[in-house]
Amino acid sequence: MNRLAILGASGHGKVAADTAERCGWQIIEFFDDAWPQTTHNGVWNVIGDTASLTDALHTYDGVLVAIGNNHIRHRKLLDLEQAGARLCTLIDPAATVSRYAVLEAGSVVFAGVVVNADARIGLGAILNTGCSVDHDCVLGAAVHISPGVRLAGGVRVGDLSWVGIGASVRQLVQIGRQVTIGAGSAVVSDIGDSLTVVGVPARVLPEKSNR
Repeated sequence: MNRLAILGASGHGKVAADTAERCGWQIIEFFDDAWPQTTHNGVWNVIGDTASLTDALHTYDGVLVAIGNNHIRHRKLLDLEQAGARLCTLIDPAATVSRYAVLEAGSVVFAGVVVNADARIGLGAILNTGCSVDHDCVLGAAVHISPGVRLAGGVRVGDLSWVGIGASVRQLVQIGRQVTIGAGSAVVSDIGDSLTVVGVPARVLPEKSNR
């Protein structure tokens, strides 16, 4: 029987495990740093923490990090990869992914997602329920594209950026690293690194004063 380890016993982890079952994984076990206080994630058992998983990597056919926080997910992925984990990618059977798209290890593609030709999806990206990534888009490492997002052709999204639920991004727009795009926003122009944008059209959210 094939065995999958999932690090991160969260709601996101539940969806990942559910997807994994539909992908044919037979044994799915969770690890979380809240263990042993946390012993279950829905119907799945939580059997250890990150250290436990690292010690048991050789017993798993695949490993997935299901942590919503982009920075933590990315760090855990790199650590596990260096430790020899067999990082896997999950593509829900109800998703449509072009044979000409490229997905790096550790990515998840949930039900209803569409990924079109020549799109490139980076390490540990989350393509959440019902989003669409059109032709020639390039997504960096540990990006999270939320449910219902629409990325038009040729959009670039930098590492560790998060695009909020229902947002839309115009074709050829470039989004920097560590950007946050608010729910329902319409992005029609390029965005620099480490900014938060909201609204229709999306505008940079002023930083809060410390005074």
